[in-house]
Order: sequence, then structure tokens, then C-alpha cells
Amino acid sequence: MLVAEEITVAYPERPVLAGASIQVGRGKVALLGANGSGKTTLLHALAGALELRSGRVLLDDQPLQRSRAGLRAHRRRVQLVLQDPDDQLFSADVRQDVSFGPLNLGLSETDAGVRVDETLRQLGIAHLAARPTHRLSYGERKRVALAGAVAMRPDYLLLDEPTAGLDPEGVHELLAALDGLDAGILLATHHVAFALAWADEVAVVVDGHVRQGPVSLLNDAALLTAARLHRPWPLELAGRLGLAGTPRHLDDVTALLEAR
Repeated sequence: MLVAEEITVAYPERPVLAGASIQVGRGKVALLGANGSGKTTLLHALAGALELRSGRVLLDDQPLQRSRAGLRAHRRRVQLVLQDPDDQLFSADVRQDVSFGPLNLGLSETDAGVRVDETLRQLGIAHLAARPTHRLSYGERKRVALAGAVAMRPDYLLLDEPTAGLDPEGVHELLAALDGLDAGILLATHHVAFALAWADEVAVVVDGHVRQGPVSLLNDAALLTAARLHRPWPLELAGRLGLAGTPRHLDDVTALLEAR
């Protein structure tokens, strides 16, 4: 379990998180909130990239140690993928970029190469291995940045708006890749309908705090209003039709109508 426990983070111009807590296990958690609510700050805190004013981050009940060795050990198991892939891609071609992390772990070039090949196949981008990174499309750069994190074989992946800027097919390909990963995933987004359809749990950032629970939490109109979010359309449609339950897709709404 990766845990943020009552953490407070404040920048000089304003406070961001004020006693926020969240737990990430081996499932899929969607982190929701309006722009500027603190989603990205929370991801950076969980990754060990920020000094906390108060609170702590724990990994398997062990507090994060902010020594060089402690941060290095933490980042082997917890990988953050930034919203803009150009903030992470820096090598000449895809294979070199994805191999950077495994080589830094001390793997031999042969073992790192095997791991890179496995990762590229897993994410469906093996055909890009020799492609210069500057010749990738935006969606391809997103998946290569993800591959660099996945190649580290982390226990937890922290993804900041991974679907932003992608067309529907790009979103579908990215999510298919995520579904095949053996890692707990915390994915920040402001798309509530997407979170409803994809996640096992949701965590909503509002007023510096986090409210976490099952996807049925997205039926809480007061919470969504406070977080400047809208009720996802499957729940809105079900509510207007007088249907019970928490439908996550159009098929779920149709099934509820047929069963009525």
C-alpha cells in the first residue's frame, strides 16, 4: 500500500494540500479535481519529489526516508509519469530512452535490452524502438514516457493526466496498455465520466483534502459541486430515468432499463 497520511503542502503564493490523505493498493484509483486543485502536487508528494510541511508518505507501512538512498529506493517502486511527455523524454531514440532507468538500476546492457523489448511489446510500441524521439507523435511520446516508467517494474504508477491531448483511439490504446500492467495505478484526471468507467475507486481533491471511496461516490452532488466537477453522464441519465444503482457505461444503463 502506498499512502499519503495527513500531508500538507504549501507554495509561497498559496496553500495547496491541507491534511490530505489517500491510499493506493494494487487496483486502479482515479484522482479527480478541478484544474489547480492539487492533483499534480499530490502525485509529486507520493513520488517523493516534494518536501512536506507536515504529514508523511508511507510505502508498505514504512515512512519515506528523504535521504538520497531512501529516495532512490522509493523511486524504484513508485514511478511518476508527467502530463507532458517532453518533460521526460531526452534520449536520441526510443530504445535509449526506455533503457535509461533499467541501466541505472545496475542491469547489464543485455538484461536491460531484454526488459526494454518486453516493455515495448507490452505497450504495443515495439515498432517505435529505433524511432528518434523528436519524430514521434504526441500520443506516441505519451506511451514512450509510460514505457520508461514501466521498464522500471514499479509496484505503483502515478499518472498525471495521461489521456490529455489524445484522440479517442489514442485513449483506447493507452488504457489497453494500462490494463495489462501488474501495478497499482493512481491516475489524475478531471474527466469524471472516464473515471467512472475506468477506476476501481475514486479520490476527489477539494479544498486541500481528499475524499476517497468507491465509484458510487460520484453520485454525491454536493461533493462534485464543491470540487467544481459535474456528475458523470451515466449517473445523470440514470437519475433522470429513476434507475437505481451506479451504471458506469451505456450498456449498464440499457441493462437497468431492460430489467425495470
